[in-house]
Amino acid sequence: MPSLGADMAAGTLVEWLKHPGDEVRRGDIVAVVETDKGAIEVEIFEDGWIGALLVAEGTEVPVGTPLATIVGRDRIEPPPASPPAPVPVLAPPPPPAPSAPRPPSTAREAPKEAPTTAALRASPAARWLAGERGIDLSLVQGTGPGGAIQRADVATFSSRPKHREGIDPAQMRRAIAAAMARSKREIPHYYLSHSFDASAALTFLADYNAARLPADRLLMAALLIRATALALPDFPEFNGFHDGEGFTPSEAIHIGFAIAIRGGGLAAPAIRETGQLALPELMHRLRDLTLRVRRGEFRSSELSDPTVTISSLGERGVDLLLPVIYPPQVAIIGFGTIRQQPWVVDDRIEPRPVMTVTLGADHRANDGHRGALLLGRIAELLQEPHKL
Repeated sequence: MPSLGADMAAGTLVEWLKHPGDEVRRGDIVAVVETDKGAIEVEIFEDGWIGALLVAEGTEVPVGTPLATIVGRDRIEPPPASPPAPVPVLAPPPPPAPSAPRPPSTAREAPKEAPTTAALRASPAARWLAGERGIDLSLVQGTGPGGAIQRADVATFSSRPKHREGIDPAQMRRAIAAAMARSKREIPHYYLSHSFDASAALTFLADYNAARLPADRLLMAALLIRATALALPDFPEFNGFHDGEGFTPSEAIHIGFAIAIRGGGLAAPAIRETGQLALPELMHRLRDLTLRVRRGEFRSSELSDPTVTISSLGERGVDLLLPVIYPPQVAIIGFGTIRQQPWVVDDRIEPRPVMTVTLGADHRANDGHRGALLLGRIAELLQEPHKL
C-alpha cells in the first residue's frame, strides 16, 4: 500500500485492474485504492508479470503492506496464470476439470444447468441478476458445484466496493486538517516575500498565444512552474524531505501544484521531472492534471512524489499568500495576483503589473538568506521568459 501523503496511515484496496499472469510495464495502472483523498490509481514501477495478489478487494491495510508480487523479466517464461496466493485471487475462475464417467445411479438427481460456454456456468437466477445490474459474469467467482455461479455470488460481487467517482469532501477536509495541523505543530516555518515587475512575462504570453489555438496556448502558471523548476537546482536545500531526524535533498524535481477540487478540498499532485519539460509539454501536463484532479482522479505517483509545492491564488485576486508546508516537504512557494502598482523605472514612477512571490520554508533544512536568493532567482528568470 503506497504512502500517498504524510497524513495517510492506511488505504482500502477497492479494485484490481490486473490479474495473475498479466504482463505489466512501468507506469501501468494495476489497482485502485481508496483513501481520504478519494480513489487513487496505483502505478507499477518495474516491468514483469503479476505473480500473486496478496490483498483482496475491499480490504483495508496499513501503508507499506505488500499488495502483490511481481515476477521480473529475468525469467524466460511468464509465470503461470494462477500461482498460489495467501488470499483468494480475484480472477475469473478456471473451467472445471472433466470428471471420469460415473456408474448409473437409481437416485434422483437435480437437473443441471447447461453452460453456454465451456468456461462459464451460471444459474438462470444468476444470469438474470447479472443482467439487471450490468455485471460481466466472467468477473464473478462461482461457489456452486464445479465453480458454477449462483445468484448469491452475483449479489456478493455487486456489493463489493468499487472505484468511487469523485471524493468525499468531508473526508478530504479531515485529511487536510490533519496534515496542516501536523505541519504547523512540527515544522518551524519562516516566511519571505518578493515583488517583481511582471511586464516581460505578460508580453511574452500575449505574443506566444496570439498565433495559437486555445488548446495550445500557455497560462501564466506554466511560466511560474517552469521558472521555479529552473531555479531549484542551485538551491537543493528547498527541494526534498525532512523525516524528523534530518533533511534529504531530492535529485529529481517533482513540483506539486495546488489545485482546488470541485465540491471542496485541495490537492497538490506532482508534475514529475518538471525541470525537464519544455513549456508546451509542461502546459499539456498541467491541463491534464487539473482536469483529472477536479474530478477527484489521482495517480499514486502524483501524490507521493512532490518534492516542493507551488500554490497560486492570483486568479482569486489574492495579493500574496503565506502557505503552509506539506510534510515531509520543506518548502512551499506562493504566487499572488498581478496588479497594477506604482513602480520605479529609471528614476521615474510608472504603473507596472506587479506580482508578489512568497516562500514558506522549514528552518530545520534551510534559512532566510538562501530563501531570499531563491525568490530573487525565480523573479530574474521571469524577466526573461523567452529563455524558459
